[in-house]
Amino acid sequence: MTHVLPLELDRRYPVIVKGEGVWVEDAAGRRYLDAMSGGSMAATLGHGRRDIVAAARAQAEKLAYVHNDRLTNPAQERLAQELTERAPDGFTRVRFVTGGAEANEMAIQLARRYHVDRGESQRWQVISPAQAYHGPTMATLALTGRPGLQRPFEPYLPRHPHIPPSTWRFDPTGQQALDALDRALEAAGPQTISAYFCEPVSAAALPAYTPPARFWQGLDERRARHGFLIVFDEIVTGMGRTGHWFATQSLPVVPDLIAIAKGLGAGYAPIGAVLSRQHVYDAIATGSRKFTLGHTWDGAPLSCAVGLAVIDVLRTEGWVDHVRERGPRLRAQLAEALQGIRMVKEVRGHGYLIGVEYVDPRDGTSFLPPDLRTAGRIDAVAFERGLVTLSTMPTRDGFAGDQTLFAPAFTSSESELSEMVARFAGVVRQVANEVDARLAVPAS
Repeated sequence: MTHVLPLELDRRYPVIVKGEGVWVEDAAGRRYLDAMSGGSMAATLGHGRRDIVAAARAQAEKLAYVHNDRLTNPAQERLAQELTERAPDGFTRVRFVTGGAEANEMAIQLARRYHVDRGESQRWQVISPAQAYHGPTMATLALTGRPGLQRPFEPYLPRHPHIPPSTWRFDPTGQQALDALDRALEAAGPQTISAYFCEPVSAAALPAYTPPARFWQGLDERRARHGFLIVFDEIVTGMGRTGHWFATQSLPVVPDLIAIAKGLGAGYAPIGAVLSRQHVYDAIATGSRKFTLGHTWDGAPLSCAVGLAVIDVLRTEGWVDHVRERGPRLRAQLAEALQGIRMVKEVRGHGYLIGVEYVDPRDGTSFLPPDLRTAGRIDAVAFERGLVTLSTMPTRDGFAGDQTLFAPAFTSSESELSEMVARFAGVVRQVANEVDARLAVPAS
């Protein structure tokens, strides 16, 4: 009997009582290999890091909490400096929050404050890719173009324009997305647009996808022409996940604001941040000179101390470089293990963020029939085999089909990565055989 209100009432939730490295253990003593960094890509350094726990304990014994409305603290000040030193040139200010959705929402608010303080109060609309996920708050939920996520909350959500992603299926060059962006700007009025908001490399909604360079270059040109800001949601990709401290460091465009969260706390504390370029700060400094909205635990000493410990581990143990060097080989291993499975269309990846996309095996391009619930079946079979994965099935939204994320902790050993790949390949082959049988696909 549980008194917890779960996310899905028909799902069974094993009680996990212990974690060590990339393994977690439930109350019955069964161990699971965690290929998803805690299930949500947050536990980038694995479970049970005693050095990070010790840093949290030491800070808690000294000073766990003060509110940042009237007070600051050394951990917050040091962490802000560490982040600006690792961010792209021009990022000079950091505002701390308690998680990913809060960071994205604060980025929206900062963009709005920037325009209002510059005398352009008509700018409020945000353009974003339709196939996206930026969080469950009303403001962040409005940024997705996926109606399946927005119902039944639509009455509360502002209406923002969306453009389709530049995937192999719809727009491999990026030009159609730019054309859609131009139409959205014209329809809304460029002078009403506050920001273009996106992930530099997508996570849950479109695993490991990023638009082609042509789109990024065109977006940069339109920012210069129309005066909106570019905001990157790096909740997943920030702090090393793609082999860079920030994924933007591998792209031909620099955003104005960056939101980060998961990897900053590495699963040991709830913390996020918004990084701002100097010109955004300058607009506020010469305008209203205040941005007072926030949450109780923003910039608290305890969570910031964890963030500092995480950065120290990433830096001294070289995990960001390791992910950049090892990631391509991990993607190749996974692609090789899945070779010959007709249901697998593509294995794409950036560092330790890898996406596997599935298609109808009868033609090799169409979405799988939604009633098969293939992605959900993959997660269920993986769990039966002691592997934690995360798959999505947003076919009904029109821009993506069944997909799986593969996002292990940076600290996974070679043998553990190989075991993850082997177990996952076995899962996909089993489910692919089931799909072939249900669709009456002839044997090859």
